[in-house]
Amino acid sequence: MTNNDTIFALSSGRGKSGVAVIRISGDNLKEFAKKIIGHPPVPRHAYFANLMDDTGEIIDQCVVIYFAAPYSFTGTDIIEIQSHGAPAVILKIFQFLRTQHMRIATPGEFSRRAFYNGKMDLSDVDGLVALLDAQTDKQRVAALKSMMGGDSDIYTDWRMQMLKISAYAAAMTDYNSDDLPGNIDETIYEHIKTLYTAISAALGKYNASRAITCGINITIVGETNVGKSSLFNRIVGSARAIVSDIPGTTRDVVSATMDIGGYMVNISDTAGIRDATDTIERIGIERTNDEINNADIVIHVINPNDKYAKIKPDEILVINKSDTTDVHKINGAIYTSAKNGDGIPELMSAITERINKITGNGESVLMINARTYDLVKTAADELKNALERSNGDYDILSEHVRYAADAIGKILGIIGTDEVLDMTFSQLCLGK
Repeated sequence: MTNNDTIFALSSGRGKSGVAVIRISGDNLKEFAKKIIGHPPVPRHAYFANLMDDTGEIIDQCVVIYFAAPYSFTGTDIIEIQSHGAPAVILKIFQFLRTQHMRIATPGEFSRRAFYNGKMDLSDVDGLVALLDAQTDKQRVAALKSMMGGDSDIYTDWRMQMLKISAYAAAMTDYNSDDLPGNIDETIYEHIKTLYTAISAALGKYNASRAITCGINITIVGETNVGKSSLFNRIVGSARAIVSDIPGTTRDVVSATMDIGGYMVNISDTAGIRDATDTIERIGIERTNDEINNADIVIHVINPNDKYAKIKPDEILVINKSDTTDVHKINGAIYTSAKNGDGIPELMSAITERINKITGNGESVLMINARTYDLVKTAADELKNALERSNGDYDILSEHVRYAADAIGKILGIIGTDEVLDMTFSQLCLGK
């Protein structure tokens, strides 16, 4: 999907603001830049100009910058107009641009042009999508690394190695052994093993990558009336959940998003687990079980007078209402009082420790997302097949390695389908 239309979009946020940035992309925009500023523009120089329509009426006083192809975000000519951010000004500029045979861009169309012009590959675009969605510092760092080509470099290296291995394997059937380097068969298998190990290691850190980009899911569970909602409110710092002494008050999942140590955390307060006869409460308990299944961290809350709690080894055991007792008996448990805040710092430290364990302190080889996971796994599976199923047949081995290279090529967009491209670029906002 390529075209030569001149497109424009608001690249800054909508609503009233001090400055709005309107981006224009197309071929041969130098004359239009000259029309705005009154003389031929020098690329990448900022010009203060009165932006006027064709009748000579001043629309606004703006700063105009011209980026000449191919040295621009899209690889085409680009003009950026920095105007005042009033909605009426933006609307008037848009109306003027339409009279200049330009059209408003579709979501992601600027980045799509950058992709087709070789300024970005699909892995870089994934990073850009993640960066625009980043809510925490860890998300920013991971997305920026991906957008700036960190992931692309790894994928490209893997793919080039695979193509080289596939070519060597194919040559094994076309040339006499005397015409090939010594021990080439051993070298091929060793290279495949090394690649398979590296890709498997990256897949092993998928949960860490997902936790950074999508957030860590924390679920507070326990029986009724143990103070889960009070503890939830204390952690998130606001009265989000209804608190009552009546058992079964929470009948649905109440969630909040917060930043803990630079990581996005999705924390949920759930319905108390008990044998409920109320239909609505039973539905709430079913949703509680769903939250537990999807949780990265489970905080299991009990009362101080409970002598036994059926918990899993990886759960954080919290004994709430510590202000009602002086007896602290259970080893490894964290005693808290949602009422006065006792033990909350210790609980937050335990949560942070679990987060760092899940994310590996933010260290992840690749930012693997839902789109790329299956493709990376396919590549790993094909390399495994090359090692285990070729049985010395280098034609078969070459095919498996080539299939692995194709999977990586789809991640980069070197090999792709319109459906994959449409899905990726549609996630971007206007002006990107």
